[in-house]
Amino acid sequence: MPTYEYLCESCGRKFDIFQSINDPPLSQCPYCRGEVRRLISGGGGLLFKGAGFYATDYRSEAYKEAAKKEKDSKKEEKSKSDES
Repeated sequence: MPTYEYLCESCGRKFDIFQSINDPPLSQCPYCRGEVRRLISGGGGLLFKGAGFYATDYRSEAYKEAAKKEKDSKKEEKSKSDES
């Protein structure tokens, strides 16, 4: 269900309401019964953070094997440098 943002003209309170698209807009503030107006909101943004799902979920087996070998070789190099 969409979230709609309203501003009360009487008390100045901003609030969000979950409403169906088919529901009529609110006309009264649920807090003070004053007149409200629906605000234009930016909507919810979708944000992917990190390495991403595609890079980790849909790689070929050959790529996964090569990445594992590279990771293992880096571990070996690090352990050799730590020993010195």
